[in-house]
Amino acid sequence: MTAAETWRDEAQRIFRDGVRLDEPLDRHTSMGVGGPADALFLPADLEELARVVRFLRSHDLSGMPVGNWTNLFATEKGYRGALISLAKLRGIGTSTDAAGEVTIRAGAGAGLAELVDLCRKEGWAGMEFCAGIPGSVGGAVRMNAGAYGGEIKDVVRSIRLLEADGALQDRAAEQLLFEYRNLSLPANAIIVEAVIGLRKGDRQKIAAEIGGILANRKSRHPLNVRSAGSVFKNPKGSPAGRLIEEAGLKGTRIGDAQVSEVHGNFIVNLGHARAADVIALIEKVRAAVLERTGIALELEVKIIGEQS
Repeated sequence: MTAAETWRDEAQRIFRDGVRLDEPLDRHTSMGVGGPADALFLPADLEELARVVRFLRSHDLSGMPVGNWTNLFATEKGYRGALISLAKLRGIGTSTDAAGEVTIRAGAGAGLAELVDLCRKEGWAGMEFCAGIPGSVGGAVRMNAGAYGGEIKDVVRSIRLLEADGALQDRAAEQLLFEYRNLSLPANAIIVEAVIGLRKGDRQKIAAEIGGILANRKSRHPLNVRSAGSVFKNPKGSPAGRLIEEAGLKGTRIGDAQVSEVHGNFIVNLGHARAADVIALIEKVRAAVLERTGIALELEVKIIGEQS
């Protein structure tokens, strides 16, 4: 790098079409809100991802991995640092042993919907609870995604991490510290692959269960408008959506951000919502539920970027 060259110039020179500078994040997030990131890297494969990680480390820059952009959004001011898209790490490999145990090796960027559909077609049991969850494999493992009585931790056998120094490390399930909607990881480690263990089952029963879950989601979730999925974690014994509904907050609106009239734990973008509108509405909901019930709702959606 020359004396006059900045890390931004160097990134553009080295990664070319694999990096976008000052990228508006409202183009990517499922909520459709958010200011620009200093840089968005789009590595084509694991080797290029390792190069990105080493580049960022050499310049003492933070790098946050992102998957399908379904459970996060950025503030109006945007994200200072680099985001790393794992969307192109989509490889899926499968094997079945004589005992009927099924192993799926999936890249972090593979969609859960793709895996669920594969299981439906092949008659593999264990991932039915993931039906309708829109995220990627990496994101689902990182947040221990779950629904309908199941969690990702129930099926993950191991994961592969890319460490901050660019080295790969495999970790077996018994080495992983899963919690409710979270997996504790070393600082700056990136999930690049997950090994999932399933079993052969009755194809018709599996298809029926998946179909039932999808139908239930369609009837109970606002799938025809933009959102970031469930906004709050469910407190023990008290689903967040019910608490919000009982507080009379369904339909509450700030700008074009609205508490869904279909499900209280969704905030939807009616067309032109800003990140500031969504954040203000989140705080309004939290305050109302706390005042009414004494329960402090915790965020499930991740808000990144500079706060005002």
